[in-house]
Amino acid sequence: MDVNQQELQVSISLNVRGIEPSATLEINERSKRLEAQGKKMYRMGLGQSPFPVPNQVVEALKINAHRKDYLDVKGLLPLRNAVAGFHENKDSAIFDPGNILIGPGSKELMFLLMLTFYGEIILPSPSWVSYHPQAKIIGRPVTFIETTYESKWKIMAEDLERLIHSQNDQSRPRVVVINYPANPDGMSYNETELRDLADVGRKHGVIFLSDEIYGMLNFEGQHLSLARYYPEGTIISSGLSKWCGAGGWRLGTFSFPSTLSRLMETMSAVASETYTSVSAPIQYAAIRAFECGINIERYLWRVRKILKALTTRCVEILRAGDVKVHMPDGAFYLFIDLSHYKDSFANRGITNGVDLCNKLLDDTGVAILPGAFFNRSREELTARLALVNFDGAKALAKVETISMDQPLPDNFLEFYCGDTLEAVRKIVEWSKMK
Repeated sequence: MDVNQQELQVSISLNVRGIEPSATLEINERSKRLEAQGKKMYRMGLGQSPFPVPNQVVEALKINAHRKDYLDVKGLLPLRNAVAGFHENKDSAIFDPGNILIGPGSKELMFLLMLTFYGEIILPSPSWVSYHPQAKIIGRPVTFIETTYESKWKIMAEDLERLIHSQNDQSRPRVVVINYPANPDGMSYNETELRDLADVGRKHGVIFLSDEIYGMLNFEGQHLSLARYYPEGTIISSGLSKWCGAGGWRLGTFSFPSTLSRLMETMSAVASETYTSVSAPIQYAAIRAFECGINIERYLWRVRKILKALTTRCVEILRAGDVKVHMPDGAFYLFIDLSHYKDSFANRGITNGVDLCNKLLDDTGVAILPGAFFNRSREELTARLALVNFDGAKALAKVETISMDQPLPDNFLEFYCGDTLEAVRKIVEWSKMK
């Protein structure tokens, strides 16, 4: 081999050696490759909103496409004002616009938080695929709280209290990450559960990162924020990717209480040395989204109506096929438990969730992710379904012709979301095979 073609010896940080691409992005790329080979695919791995960005937000982007200047590293002030008003109206949480940080996606802001905060990161199991890798990259210690099907995959206040007590270290700095409606299961917290978590957090001086990126997709439009009950210790994470359908726009928000302004200022300083500021046209357009005028509210009503109906039908199909699954409170995910088929799977050489999902993909073209990617044990026969493989624009246009108090037409889901229903039926049929 020519010396110029030899691979250079590069020292890789121990924190990132062996790290794999994000599971959700990898399954999406794998699905694309199989699709290009002519295989019929049901792409339910990547949790990308199927719905278009609201027209008025797109128009705002067009109008502001000429914006080219660097903006304040914290974000455009009118946008921070809009985000503060958004949380006050939706969450009854009061934030100073000076304590709101705009970033290129909430994912990047979470990374900056873990970088600047020096302490323990506490995560639920299951939880979103990137929380743990981010902490690992930075070298932060992570402790998981194992949740159960019976607890609807949620951290209960007594679980957190028990963990803190067992560590025998009351003064240890801790960030507890909660996400609701949750990825991967769509479950949310009720008022009692949030109040109880707030009591434990206040007692032990815990900081909560409340990832509420799916909050506006609560099926009943009744999302409650932890910040309402523990304002002094809660950071709210939100953005445009899920409820506004603008994942590729890469705009996220962190809203800090004044008690954590030092942490926010430190994150802002680090941001100034990394991404500088978020794209100017995107920030100007985001103002329109966070102002949540009547058109945005109507858009959200239609989105929720479709997602609730589709999720309900999928849950019915799965339960009829002896698959354990909870009816979510929001978002577009299902976290299924196929343990009913454990023995028959074993006879087919399937002994863990990773093998299950790989074999399902090979046999049926249905792409879902195993629970192991969401910090469950590899042996557990759980998996996440992202109910997003349908044309959201066409479905929204049809719902626009239906009044708010009318149910969807009987054939709506089969016509507009047929591939999603077909994929769920395939999971049941495949699971029953001998």
